[in-house]
Amino acid sequence: MDKLQIVGGKRLAGEISVSGAKNAALPILCAGLLTAGDLQLSNVPRLHDVRTMLKLLEKTGLKVQQDDEKVTMNGSAIDTLEAPYELVKTMRASILVLGPLLARFGEAKVSLPGGCAIGSRPVDQHIKGLRAMGAEITIEGGYIYAKAKKLKGARIHTDMITVTGTENLLMAATLAEGETVLENAAREPEVTDLANLLVAMGAKIEGIGTDRLVIQGVDELHGAQHAVISDRIEAATFLCAVAATGGDIVLTNTRTDIFDVALDKLREIGLQLTVGGDTIRAQMDGRPRPVSFRTTEYPGFPTDMQAQFMAVNTIADGASKVTETIFENRFMHVQEMNRLGAHISTEGNTAFIKGVPRLVGAPVMATDLRASASLVIAGMAAEGTTLIDRIYHLDRGYDRMEVKLSAVGADIVRIK
Repeated sequence: MDKLQIVGGKRLAGEISVSGAKNAALPILCAGLLTAGDLQLSNVPRLHDVRTMLKLLEKTGLKVQQDDEKVTMNGSAIDTLEAPYELVKTMRASILVLGPLLARFGEAKVSLPGGCAIGSRPVDQHIKGLRAMGAEITIEGGYIYAKAKKLKGARIHTDMITVTGTENLLMAATLAEGETVLENAAREPEVTDLANLLVAMGAKIEGIGTDRLVIQGVDELHGAQHAVISDRIEAATFLCAVAATGGDIVLTNTRTDIFDVALDKLREIGLQLTVGGDTIRAQMDGRPRPVSFRTTEYPGFPTDMQAQFMAVNTIADGASKVTETIFENRFMHVQEMNRLGAHISTEGNTAFIKGVPRLVGAPVMATDLRASASLVIAGMAAEGTTLIDRIYHLDRGYDRMEVKLSAVGADIVRIK
């Protein structure tokens, strides 16, 4: 397995182009199942999860052409309504083929999903919503079997806010008969990006960007062109790296309007931010200030940035507290950061961080996608050499992170 070797203590300077958002690209790719027309997508990130999703979609008979960050799909010859375990097991987003296949073809067989081991994240809300729309669903042998001659519009109130649940039900509702109302819907920018694509494909959706989506079903959707939004998590991760190491970088291809909370916290840390158009300039001198926060659904503080901010807090001048409310098992990076000399203790879903003057490089192991990114940041801030194992997690959600960071002065190399 590949590893990352990082020699810390290097200030960052230069320019980084932010890639398209993984969490927007995956559901958008699944929308290709909804139409027989051509879906032409740009700004698609080059990630392991994207490659896995495209393999899964090709298994159904969807035609895929990829040229760097451009993907063209055609769903006129789909003949297999199944998502097999061997592809689904590594990526939770695979569940997003369920709604489109069921809505367009009347049946689907989808393996129960896997992905990062950061919590249970059950799919019961997806099933509850599809059953409300008239689907017959059984779970047997690790697979979800769903059938419906024609989905019917329904009023659906999910028991919890679920991003993939909202996306699955939204896609299904576009081809259902009559009106569907999704209440308690997720408001993440990635959900909005999917909704905007569906509208471009001919869907009728009201309330985009709110927690109440009203969808009037149509008989069919057509092809469209769409650019995937910029990845707010990747952008904020690079900004955390500057906050931890010091330096002066410019991020391009950003969307500053979709991660205001993270930017506010970065300013609290002491990062100087200059925002203009689709660029952010970040400057940092001196030791970070500690920031406390509580993760919650959008537009609150994103759980996907919890670990990266914790990495900055480990070397902050003071103590901080981090409360994780989304996933029950998302502190696995704590013990690895403590191996680098951090002073972190946990109690239930809260971590208490006492900033130390310096971290010291050591061998560490990545446990999930965002934990991987946090260890990269900690390693860059540490004295000496840090070796990060199991970085396949990192490749699931960051487009060549070590290449982008090396270009702005980090001493970071991939070891095969």
